[in-house]
Amino acid sequence: MTADVRADLYPSRGAAEMTTPRQDPVIWSAPGAPGPIAAKELQGFERDGFLTVDQLIGPDEVAGYHAELERLIADPVVRADERSIIEPKSQKVRSVFEVHRISEVFARLVSDERVVGRARQILGSDVYVHQSRINVKPGFGASGFYWHSDFETWHAEDGLPNMRAVSVSIALTENHDTNGGLMIMPGSHKSFLGCSGETPKDNYKKSLQMQDAGTPSDEALTRMAGRHGIKLFTGRAGSATWFDCNCMHGSGDNITPYPRSNVFIVFNSVENKAEEPFAAPVRRPEFIGARDFTPVR
Repeated sequence: MTADVRADLYPSRGAAEMTTPRQDPVIWSAPGAPGPIAAKELQGFERDGFLTVDQLIGPDEVAGYHAELERLIADPVVRADERSIIEPKSQKVRSVFEVHRISEVFARLVSDERVVGRARQILGSDVYVHQSRINVKPGFGASGFYWHSDFETWHAEDGLPNMRAVSVSIALTENHDTNGGLMIMPGSHKSFLGCSGETPKDNYKKSLQMQDAGTPSDEALTRMAGRHGIKLFTGRAGSATWFDCNCMHGSGDNITPYPRSNVFIVFNSVENKAEEPFAAPVRRPEFIGARDFTPVR
């Protein structure tokens, strides 16, 4: 009697890079299913892998969420928590993970129907929070996030079996074209780039400061940029960008005087629960890849 072998639809972290056509839908809900996203916008998300909302939350709400962000990064207890990631050079807080559990303010945002309703519509099911965090990019040298597909990491290191997760980045400061904004390669979500190299133990401790394992080669990125182009997202505070889990994306350093901060929430389908990692020796901590699959209500 032989043991069952788990199917891996998206091989990665092997001897060489390899491209796999997407095996999953982009929009999981049935055509015409109710939700806050219009049919034309859903078609755009299917094609490009992203959707922008010019003002998801209003100015008064932005002020409240930004004040909570500032409170959290100034709190020495939060800074000392393992959920806080510190910039290696400046020693300033770069990110705070699991903010929907640390903060009642951000917990309310996660369950706001303007937010979670779009996730349910895209993913066609109830959803839970796979990851949440605030990102802080103060001016004068805050480092960026190198090109990557989130799903490559979530599949390899967290064990998400399918591409049935969606992220939303909600701007809490204005996103200029100069202060390290989000960049996405439109249409890149339609194929999966499996990266080369093994996953080191406790890779998350390094990757949350500077991505290494799971990073595409320059040659692959050049081909993808030539095929898809690059879209830079700008917008006022309160705007939001939804993007598919497999979009190739990144952001540059912020060397301007203008800070860029956002709240980032990852919703995963309750029908796509995390399993054991597909290409890592151990699971990442739960504050990075949740194992509580309770639906957001």
